[in-house]
Amino acid sequence: MSTDAPERWTQATVYPDMWADPDDDPRDRDDDGPEGELATLHDFLRDYRLTLLMKCEGLDAEQLARRSVPPSTMSLLGLLRHLAEVERDWRNWITDGEPQPKLYGDKDDDFLGAVADPAVVDEAYEDLAREQAETDAALARHEDDLGARIGREDIVVRELLVHRIDEYARHAGHADLLRECVDGRVGQ
Repeated sequence: MSTDAPERWTQATVYPDMWADPDDDPRDRDDDGPEGELATLHDFLRDYRLTLLMKCEGLDAEQLARRSVPPSTMSLLGLLRHLAEVERDWRNWITDGEPQPKLYGDKDDDFLGAVADPAVVDEAYEDLAREQAETDAALARHEDDLGARIGREDIVVRELLVHRIDEYARHAGHADLLRECVDGRVGQ
């Protein structure tokens, strides 16, 4: 039986199921872990954000935009754009002013507009970094009371933090499969 699937591979040499060797993994730290609930939530969010970026590293615009699981419109580039859009949405939930407009237009334009163009790739990374930083800053103003209800959605601060972790974790799983379809690279 013939297949067009790329051969599975990993960069890791220590454990064959890892993405990178422990000494090269930016998610591994030499400390005892976070102290307290807020630090733990931030730590998990940071690691899932890094995981998504790691799954995208080393790919060109065509590979990032490749829709690897037809008929889905999902691609690694689409995930970057989607998460930038979602960060903006979360920030809109916790503000009392007028919501900011969508970054990419109508529903699913974050995925549909993920085309193999280096300028679109650069913009997606810039948008994601900016939206993450702005949402982090907006939410940080409320993190002294994780049980507080905030914004037009009257959402609990803790719930929003956990929801963000959930969103990135789910899409990190998608990114695992998408990356393996692109070039065969596997790992945690």
